[in-house]
Amino acid sequence: MNDNTAIISEIKRLLGDEPKLAYVRSFGCQLNTSDGEKIKGVLKNAGYGFTEDESEADLIILNTCAVRENAEDRVFGIVGSMKKLKELKPELIIGIAGCMTAQSHVAEKIKRSYPQVDFVLGTSAINGLPRLLLDALNGAGFEADITEYDDFSGTVEQVRGSSFKASVPIMFGCNNFCTYCIVPYVRGRERSRLPEDIVSEVEGLVREGYKEIMLLGQNVNSYGNDLGGEMTFPQLLRRLNDIEGDFWIRFMSSHPKDASKELIDAIFDCEKVAKHLHLPVQSGSDDVLRRMNRRYTAEKYLGIVNDIRSRDPEFSLTTDLIVGFPDETDEDFEATLDIMRTVKYDNIYSFIYSKRSGTRAAEMPDAVSEEEKGKRMRRLLEVQREISTEFYKRFIGRRMRVLVDDKAKKREGFLTGKSSEFIIVEFEGDESLIGRFVDVEITGAMNWAVTGRVI
Repeated sequence: MNDNTAIISEIKRLLGDEPKLAYVRSFGCQLNTSDGEKIKGVLKNAGYGFTEDESEADLIILNTCAVRENAEDRVFGIVGSMKKLKELKPELIIGIAGCMTAQSHVAEKIKRSYPQVDFVLGTSAINGLPRLLLDALNGAGFEADITEYDDFSGTVEQVRGSSFKASVPIMFGCNNFCTYCIVPYVRGRERSRLPEDIVSEVEGLVREGYKEIMLLGQNVNSYGNDLGGEMTFPQLLRRLNDIEGDFWIRFMSSHPKDASKELIDAIFDCEKVAKHLHLPVQSGSDDVLRRMNRRYTAEKYLGIVNDIRSRDPEFSLTTDLIVGFPDETDEDFEATLDIMRTVKYDNIYSFIYSKRSGTRAAEMPDAVSEEEKGKRMRRLLEVQREISTEFYKRFIGRRMRVLVDDKAKKREGFLTGKSSEFIIVEFEGDESLIGRFVDVEITGAMNWAVTGRVI
């Protein structure tokens, strides 16, 4: 890790006594959100405060996502609109960070077409932020740092968005190379953090009163594969489960090819590990799965589900689904509906396939019209509503432990939270309960949540 102490001291000197404000906006996944919290930690140490209003900011950093091209287009649109901000406030510093910047052509485009941008920061280069910021304050002109520092010690302070829920990245990158996905190209290969660093971070968060720890990685199941057998992901779950305190552990995302019996055992054995698994299937068609390079079949996937449901027939499962992958046939799509009906997911995260330049799938022929893809998506959502409307009724009469998140948006005097099963629960209660665990007796079910009363 680079020692930035002298650089940060110089930044503080240049900023002076008058408070300077930073606007940091993160796009995309939870790993990106975690990176944004680390960026805020660096800026806090350098003397910045924070604002949610970009017009008030002295420094703007956009922490970008590259999963879909329309996400990039959106960011470019926002950056373009900041030209006027820079004209009104010439001393304003603008930086672009995140997955977009890992693509060399993007950094070149920003340098060429967006002169209002002062610097570009790579996904693994947060330790390079102080130097870039100091150079910008000194008027150095456009700079880019997309170095892979491989600093996963977790020592970078984070300005977390919640006082009771915390995300902890345990690994970075991906080795799977699904044909539709850009992540291995922008996040690099899998690199696991040392288990002792993860344990130390979680212990600290629990001491601070955090109630939910979300372990993050592009494929958390393969954690430790690069550590020479020092620790597997199920072993890490067991080690974290032994930490004293009242909290629970979640994780995402899991790849079915690595969802081992050892992992399922750990979920059921560890009382602090949430009783929910997000297991992205993407498609129910073996042909589509093969062309996606997912490296499992529908039969193998259902074997994992059967192992889980043999232990608990009502165990909570959620998934990701892609509709309209290149040349998806009617039969392929029906196979996806079939697997949904068989598994009975509590919730799905569904997407119409979006071509992503730089991936193998972008070169595949595709005879399916956008109109047909839209019809399929509507049908898929209809089937899921039918499933969840019926399946959520299983919770009626149960007592569920809920971590209270916030006030309900549409019901005055009501609160909302999630159960261990990752089910949204709404109930009447006082705001003082936010951030605490409560027991709720479930009295009703909708197709997206359950309702109840605090016991």
